[in-house]
Amino acid sequence: MQTSVPGSHTSIPTLEWSRRQTFLALGLILAVWALAAAIWPLTGSVVPWDSKNQFYPTLRYLGAALSNGELPLWNPYHFGGHPSAADPQSLLFTPTMLLFGWLVPEPSMQLFDLVIFAHFLPGALAFIPLFRRRGWHWSGAVVAAIVFMLGGSASARLQHTGIILSYGYFPLALWLLEEAMDRRSYRYGVLFAVSAILMVIGRDQVAFLCALTLIGVAVHRIWSAPRRLAYLRSRFGLLIVMGLIGAALLAVPVILTMQFLATSTRPSFGFGVAAMGSLPPESLATVLFGNIFGSLRWTYDYWGPDWHSLAEGTWTDRATNYLFIGTIPALFLLWHGIAGGRLFAREFRFFLILGLLALFYALGRYTPGFEMIFDHLPGVNLYRRPADATFLINIVLAFSSGYLVHRYAAEGMPSWSNAVLGQGRIALTALAFALVMAAIASGIAFSIEGGHVLSSLTEAGGGLLAAALVMALVARFGASPHRREALVLALIVLTGAELVGRHAASALNAEPAERYTVFAKLPPEQLQGLQILKRELAERHNEGEYPRVEILGLAGSWQNASMVLEIEDIIGYNPLRLADYERAIGPGENAEDPNLRQFPASFRGYECELAGLLGLDYLVLDRPVQKLPRHFPHLADAEVVYGTGKMWIYRLNTSGRRAYVAHHVQAVDSEEFIGADELPDFDRETEVLIDQASMRLLKAHYAPVRPGAEKPVDKVKIVSYRRNSVTLDVESAEHGVLVLHDIYYPGWEARVDGERRPVLRANLLFRGVEVPAGTHRVEFSFRPLSIENLVAAASDLVETEEAPIQTAIAAPVR
Repeated sequence: MQTSVPGSHTSIPTLEWSRRQTFLALGLILAVWALAAAIWPLTGSVVPWDSKNQFYPTLRYLGAALSNGELPLWNPYHFGGHPSAADPQSLLFTPTMLLFGWLVPEPSMQLFDLVIFAHFLPGALAFIPLFRRRGWHWSGAVVAAIVFMLGGSASARLQHTGIILSYGYFPLALWLLEEAMDRRSYRYGVLFAVSAILMVIGRDQVAFLCALTLIGVAVHRIWSAPRRLAYLRSRFGLLIVMGLIGAALLAVPVILTMQFLATSTRPSFGFGVAAMGSLPPESLATVLFGNIFGSLRWTYDYWGPDWHSLAEGTWTDRATNYLFIGTIPALFLLWHGIAGGRLFAREFRFFLILGLLALFYALGRYTPGFEMIFDHLPGVNLYRRPADATFLINIVLAFSSGYLVHRYAAEGMPSWSNAVLGQGRIALTALAFALVMAAIASGIAFSIEGGHVLSSLTEAGGGLLAAALVMALVARFGASPHRREALVLALIVLTGAELVGRHAASALNAEPAERYTVFAKLPPEQLQGLQILKRELAERHNEGEYPRVEILGLAGSWQNASMVLEIEDIIGYNPLRLADYERAIGPGENAEDPNLRQFPASFRGYECELAGLLGLDYLVLDRPVQKLPRHFPHLADAEVVYGTGKMWIYRLNTSGRRAYVAHHVQAVDSEEFIGADELPDFDRETEVLIDQASMRLLKAHYAPVRPGAEKPVDKVKIVSYRRNSVTLDVESAEHGVLVLHDIYYPGWEARVDGERRPVLRANLLFRGVEVPAGTHRVEFSFRPLSIENLVAAASDLVETEEAPIQTAIAAPVR
């Protein structure tokens, strides 16, 4: 094995691992993981923000559904109704979380955090076979695993549960891919396909970038083979099998998600939006000095690059911009890796190129050519934050740290002779020195503006002093292989201790568990109010009424608490929402800040006609209505059900019905009216607005409304309301359209007395079905996994892809 450092012709030794070294590496990785995982419960803290505001209630909803023998394909407690089966963040297609939800339907927040943190282990432990098969020193595998679990984005963005679930499987998938291709093994190929699916099933940007990386690994192995065509021919069948297995396992969730995206608030992003999510270059200083911008200060006085300090604006924050990998790994990166030229070795070249590409992508608008990548690389415009590539950067930094420790353990100090580095020896040393100076300068520049110069200098000075001590130690014992063996063990302990001490339950990833009491023990005033609300809802359910609720302004964990409390909330917290619902109702993705609640013309207030159609009859606030922001509509007829401190519950006393039978039809273009913020005039008791696309599905003839005509006497009662189905009893004097004010969405089916009938889009947002005269049992069932729905969704995707092509072909003619 030869290095690719300029002028080098020395052979890099490969090492055989003993059984003792293998078990030592395994034990050290598990020990560091266990120590880090224990810090949160020992300090009484939990992983905060999205972890508890979104993913934990989602897991609780999943567990409750499974314990009742249901798959939670639809979520009636979220934004008036939400297609969980299509939402990548629903955890529904994540096997480990599905199993967890089935085994423990009501896990504590601490247990939830432990299970999520356990998803680092497949990747961390995979560094052992990855390093072993390369003949790299066992200590390097341990250092790489520690950085992978606790470095940079892995620690700073632990709250992004879905991303962590994807990130944790990448090294395992990489190892299985290498084994499959090197051995031409179909067994390893199948295991790779399964692990890759576990990685990408979350359908987030990290999964997307890791999948591209694995494709790059396969291409690189083919390209670097001595006889490329022969190598490709011998493994072509294996590649096809892996691809087919992956496509088969991924097809359903991807089709459902794309079906959702086409009608969601985020079908894609423009370049301007994505550019705001670029990683500021100054943030690279945190690779070397973690707290140089105050990222780890509990006082939340971060002064580094983010939305308030960058004139060009950004979506990023102190967590997104945090990249620290530990003092010793950072030292080895600069000293042995760049100045010593070891990162440029042939055997490490793939990871070097990968790291540079990931950095290029993460910097986004700060690098030339990113706009072209955004416009032309399929899939990139589905994500708004190129800075998510910092997870891939952390993976490369983990490999770099481990590789450089391996080189030191195997060979000792790098050589700066002309024979090894050639004319690059001065340039590489100067580059390493310049990077340190640039990091310090970035810290000082932002600290001057924020008034924290002493803090920045203290962080930089402490890091440099610690690095100098390690340099002296490493240089002192570099000559003896036996001393190096003991020293690398000390380096592992020091790196693990630093990253656990700085990153486990840090200001970036921990808050007191008491801040999420809605899932544990509510304050007495909120508990009493919730009990009153639940009692009223239960009484009305028994009467066949199903009123909806809006929970607004309460602390973050309340935003999606409706999933756990089984309250039909018309808002919530989720970046993915149905676009028509968003435009018509104006909920916004954040239910914590009342200033973000919008009131479009179609939903002018809580007593408007559309609110009545929704069945909205309760408003839960953190304050009395008199203290709501000025843009909120006046509540004339609202009645206080409960009110004290931070919990106020109002009954709106609306007269809207969740279901009724209409005998007159008015054809409308739903999209046009929603886009115009307009709700057409119609009689809510006898008339229904049917979307033009649904008009062709009508079988009966419906006469127009006649003024003064006697209204038929109809009876509609909801007899069963479940997650994926609604059953109603209908008694109608003549044929009509049963309207259920639940959200219209592909995959819903209707049966009248067991006979399948088309589902109609009614009253702009809702569902309807034709019923003949007489008494009938009607059931709406959500079946997104049906062949019919999957084929329809896939067909729509094909048509969507063909449309731009047809437009491009037709353009020259015009």
